[in-house]
Amino acid sequence: MQKYIAEMLGTMVLVLMGCGTAVSLSCTSADPALASTVVGTALAFGLAVVAMAYTIGGTSGCHINPAITLGCLLSGRIGGKDAAMYMLFQVIGAILGSAILYLLTCGAGNEGICGTGANACQEGVSLLGGFIAEVVFTFVFVLVVLGTTDEKKGAGNFAGLAIGLSLVLVHLVCIRYTGTSVNPARSIGPALFQGGAALAQLWIFIVGPFVGAALSAAAWKLIAGCKK
Repeated sequence: MQKYIAEMLGTMVLVLMGCGTAVSLSCTSADPALASTVVGTALAFGLAVVAMAYTIGGTSGCHINPAITLGCLLSGRIGGKDAAMYMLFQVIGAILGSAILYLLTCGAGNEGICGTGANACQEGVSLLGGFIAEVVFTFVFVLVVLGTTDEKKGAGNFAGLAIGLSLVLVHLVCIRYTGTSVNPARSIGPALFQGGAALAQLWIFIVGPFVGAALSAAAWKLIAGCKK
């Protein structure tokens, strides 16, 4: 049970810090697409992953992302029961993080900062374009996770840092298209509180990352097999 609770708390922190930063920077800028807002949000998500990797990594492996859990399942690193429980508690954690953020921004009498940092296709980006972006960048992110955490070929104690930095990189590129999810739980929690387009387009941020994760698991098997 400890590893499930660890996943819940880790995902809660990821959503609270990452989405919280996105909301805060968007509110202090006249242009949410401003470079400083994009960079700040990317760093927040990446640093949250690094912090949690070295906090709960020894307990649960610090997936804090259903797409990563799916990649690990398809790679034979986790069993079906644990994978299902990981995903459940990750979503619960995301909802908790979003609830705290919603309370801080919308329910505490604050003015002009209501939001949860939910994902949606950005202006000028089609649903298909957003879906493709989520597939591609989740593929890249989960591939990094599988490679750096491999028992024989991985990065060892530096895996958490490599994964966090790769998430920063993914955000820097993908924010322009979808606000960057690459994590179904991270999208589910905020969308439930924000509603509107975020809820209507939620399928993109569930199906897209899962497809990307499945492709990355297949790619890593090919890479690892070639090295053997």
